[in-house]
Amino acid sequence: MSGFFVHPKALVESEHIGEGTRIWAFAHVLKGARLGGDCNICDGVFVESKVVIGDRVTIKSGVQVWDGVTLEDDVFVGPNATFTNDLFPRSKVFFEHYPETLVERGASIGANATILPGLVVGRGAMVGAGAVVTQDVPPYAVVVGNPARVVRYVDPEGEARGAVAPTEAPLTVAGVAWVPGVVSRGMVGRSVSRQLDGGLPFAAERVTVHHEVGSPAARRQYALKSAEQLLVCLQGELTVEVDDGATRQAVRLEGGGPGLHLAPLVYSVQRAHSADAILMILASLPEDPADRVEDYATFQALLS
Repeated sequence: MSGFFVHPKALVESEHIGEGTRIWAFAHVLKGARLGGDCNICDGVFVESKVVIGDRVTIKSGVQVWDGVTLEDDVFVGPNATFTNDLFPRSKVFFEHYPETLVERGASIGANATILPGLVVGRGAMVGAGAVVTQDVPPYAVVVGNPARVVRYVDPEGEARGAVAPTEAPLTVAGVAWVPGVVSRGMVGRSVSRQLDGGLPFAAERVTVHHEVGSPAARRQYALKSAEQLLVCLQGELTVEVDDGATRQAVRLEGGGPGLHLAPLVYSVQRAHSADAILMILASLPEDPADRVEDYATFQALLS
């Protein structure tokens, strides 16, 4: 074995260690484990045999990575974070196949966090120190607490999301446009009145209304492959991030303001809803789960 560093007091039984990886004192890597290149495996880490670790992964001291765990490229695992692979453990009871736990590319696990088996920690997510993760973590979500809950999101570069442009600000994302006059105010309140034939950017086949979202941290994120959409805030306010794969912009939708027209293959994130927010979405095609793409990496692949 060559091309990587193993401390004299480490025990490495695997033959699948990538170039540039460093394995420090008292770490133990079992036969069959697969480690990528340029990883940093700190003192006292244990890696079981049915584990896959990508490139540029950092695992701090006191971590045990058990069978069934996969850490994709650029993952960070903080000191004493705990992975599990058995929801109902008993002594001397073994499995032929363990639940698969996946930590996607660029995600971080804070110190002393616990990840229950069979879960996915999404791309770029951040698990806070001491969190107990009992369900899948969405991509780019920040989760804290026991049980872990989403408190905010970060952008793909890992920083807090930037400024939100006001309603009717100039749009920089291809396939996105403001549509004024969808909601009007009369003597007896607001009304939505638009000719379906010629009064919209497209012929509407479906309408969905979202309300009582609950938590400001809640969000929906997806792109539609073939359908156009018109997002109209009927009451309250929310932020919509739009992304064409090259440019991203966050804008604020306000009750009674203009609608936001999205062409097919524009990825949108609806977040930061006010408590009274009501969002109406018109679409040019009937509901079709096959037309909906929620995973951002899959969306990017469609554009390439």
